[in-house]
Amino acid sequence: MEKIKLGDYNTLAITKAVDFGLYLDGGEEGEILLPKRYVPAEYKIGDELKVFIYLDQDERPVATTEQPLAKVGDFAYLQCAWVNEYGAFLNWGLMKDLFCPFREQKRRMETGESYIVHVHIDEESYRIMASAKVEHYFAEEPPSYEQGQEVDLLIWQKTELGFKVIIDNRYPGLVYEDQVFKYVHTGDRMKGYIATLREDGKIDVTLQPIGRKQVLDFAETLLEYLKEHDGACELGDKSDAEEIRRRFQVSKKIYKKGISDLYKRHLIIIGEDGIKLVK
Repeated sequence: MEKIKLGDYNTLAITKAVDFGLYLDGGEEGEILLPKRYVPAEYKIGDELKVFIYLDQDERPVATTEQPLAKVGDFAYLQCAWVNEYGAFLNWGLMKDLFCPFREQKRRMETGESYIVHVHIDEESYRIMASAKVEHYFAEEPPSYEQGQEVDLLIWQKTELGFKVIIDNRYPGLVYEDQVFKYVHTGDRMKGYIATLREDGKIDVTLQPIGRKQVLDFAETLLEYLKEHDGACELGDKSDAEEIRRRFQVSKKIYKKGISDLYKRHLIIIGEDGIKLVK
């Protein structure tokens, strides 16, 4: 069998049942306990179970059917559960909290506060740990994105320019302030779109599709809005940009293009009091 992936999901066969749980075949790691609280209602010896493997209080591999908030290799937004003289312990959805030593903290973590961290296996201790020094863990190979490509984003931190983001759990990126048309917060996960791959390797991202696709997507959103609001919207192409932004989370430029698209398709009429669906 393949080597056990610590801090990740594994599919392991049941080897025997005991009063306190099931033993699973861990290959080179030997038998791995699945504690009784996680044992399925029905099973038989030889069945395979998908389990998450981490280390118990005695640093021995143990299995669980719980789903953690992150696995090894992931960036995540986790809350500090408690702190002792060695570091902080983060809630990652499992019985045993995730350790973040002081040396891996940018500033001292405080109980109840949440932080963006990277989850990895410490090379010296073989323990699963977290690090708030996330910039040390980005992929080293250059990205191969195309402009307009959809990606997964984790909002990292607010800056003077906008928001730093983590793209596809691999690369740092930036969403400029003038591209943010809705409330975002550190730890939010959302879709984004590649805007620019710069020569220095940095990546600019938007939260909306770019180019013609953005206009078409918004035109459909506006059409649905009209259908759900008695066929009318008081916001026209001369309306306040901030009001448009609050209502539809797009720029006035995109709003006007969306109106134009619907008008050209003979779906709306434009008047002094806004826009209306053609009856």
